[in-house]
Amino acid sequence: MNIPRTSYERVVIIGGGFAGISLAKQLGKQEMQAVLIDKHNYHTFQPLLYQVSTGGLEPDSIAYPIRKIIKDYPNFYFRMGNVEAIDTENNCITTDIGDLSYDHLVIATGSTTNFFGNSDIEKNSMVMKTIPQSLNLRSLILENFEQAILTSDLEERNGLMNFVIVGAGPTGVELAGALAEIKKGILPKDYPDLDIRQMKINLVQSSDRILPAMSEQASEKAEDYLQGLGVDVWKNLRVTNYDGDWVTTNNTVNFKAATVIWSAGVKGATIPGVDGEELITRGNRILVNEFNQVKGFDNVYALGDIAAMQSDDYPYGHPMMAQPAIQQGKHLGKNFVRRTKGKEMKPFHYFDKGSMATVGRNKAVVDLPKFKFQGVFAWFVWMFVHLFFLIGFRNRMVVFINWVYNYIRFDREARLIIRPYKNRKRSSLH
Repeated sequence: MNIPRTSYERVVIIGGGFAGISLAKQLGKQEMQAVLIDKHNYHTFQPLLYQVSTGGLEPDSIAYPIRKIIKDYPNFYFRMGNVEAIDTENNCITTDIGDLSYDHLVIATGSTTNFFGNSDIEKNSMVMKTIPQSLNLRSLILENFEQAILTSDLEERNGLMNFVIVGAGPTGVELAGALAEIKKGILPKDYPDLDIRQMKINLVQSSDRILPAMSEQASEKAEDYLQGLGVDVWKNLRVTNYDGDWVTTNNTVNFKAATVIWSAGVKGATIPGVDGEELITRGNRILVNEFNQVKGFDNVYALGDIAAMQSDDYPYGHPMMAQPAIQQGKHLGKNFVRRTKGKEMKPFHYFDKGSMATVGRNKAVVDLPKFKFQGVFAWFVWMFVHLFFLIGFRNRMVVFINWVYNYIRFDREARLIIRPYKNRKRSSLH
């Protein structure tokens, strides 16, 4: 990898997500060599991926070059590659661009979609964990409407205009709200020769309420918002299969749909070498102690979604969200500095800053530790927080201008089929 060997200890960070970048910023100007490895050369602001999928934002406005983040950090290196295995005995990792030794290894690989072993759903549904996946979804949504215009088969047309979102966490709720707003304000103008009223948006949740990780007050209000936008909310309904045409459930309710978006669960993205049964717990996450050290290792750490730091307050580990990842990355960076100075590391304590979700224009729900509120003010708070955590002044300005423009004009300019998405089951449509 052409990484020079120096007298400094080498810290290898796998993953340029929230946890990896947060750690990188802490180590940037310290007396140690840091190497960040990621399969992409950019950091993705995942909370806004749904806006890329629905044409509200272009992908470059929520991505930021990793090399630009670390450009002012001496002794810091970035390599674009995929880590294939970890050799903990020899303190070395194997990647598709070569091997690299380490003194300290930090696994911050995040999470991947959990299909719970259903291969048909994995093959035929859409997911939204990366920018390429979001662009695929954007293309498919628009292609479906282009095809709906061309077909004279009423059943096929209804299937093309039927959307099923599985999983009513923040991602599912926000995506459903965005699709409902497109149905209301944009599609009738773009497709005047198509009866957009036939478009159906189904949000399916296996438990008895949406946004189950938030307060009941937030769940009820979000459901009211969605129903007001015309979204069909299905609770206590579990999707059991999807063959590319029909969605089957554990009830008599089935859907004919050309587009199924799966947001029903995630699991840790482990790497061979640190994935034994004694290290892995619920959600395919790596067990770590209060210093984020992987169980049984002194120099291997895990951060963010991949890490399960169990405690009385969080028996299954911290929530798989951005805030725990950011806080853990920052804290571990400070602990590395303490170690270099011969001081003891301090245990990590998570500070829950709250959670939030937007449902659409002037509609959001916010749960803070001491306050809960909904509506227009919550919507402004949601926007401010997301703008604040975006990396880069340009990205903040571009996103802000897009939001203002979309709000005033009730439009989404990025509804473009830049690269057609060819669905495996319906390749004949393209």
